[in-house]
Amino acid sequence: MKLTIQHYHLRSSDELDSLVENRVFALQPRLQIDEANIRLEYRMEESPPFSVHVHLVTPGPDVFAERRDHTIRAAIEKVMADVETKIGGRYEKRRRRLRGNAQEPAARRMGMARR
Repeated sequence: MKLTIQHYHLRSSDELDSLVENRVFALQPRLQIDEANIRLEYRMEESPPFSVHVHLVTPGPDVFAERRDHTIRAAIEKVMADVETKIGGRYEKRRRRLRGNAQEPAARRMGMARR
């Protein structure tokens, strides 16, 4: 996976970068991520001033999320919660589809279960 973290009007710190990196890598078991583009922004003229944009490139449809808050950590937590919710919905949909495709015995399908 290729991870790109961009900082706009915000100083890069190891603590913030490792927080983002750990949260993105934690998604890997549930979703194959080919590329992750994260943008951390600070805009003094807006309220709330901190925003985080996430774009995950996946084999299926890409995952996009954007959140704003008054602290950068809160914005990161909110946007990652949104991403996890989107991924969770996909994971459950795929699980239901696979479980629904499993063949059951013909007698049970026809309503003629043995007694």
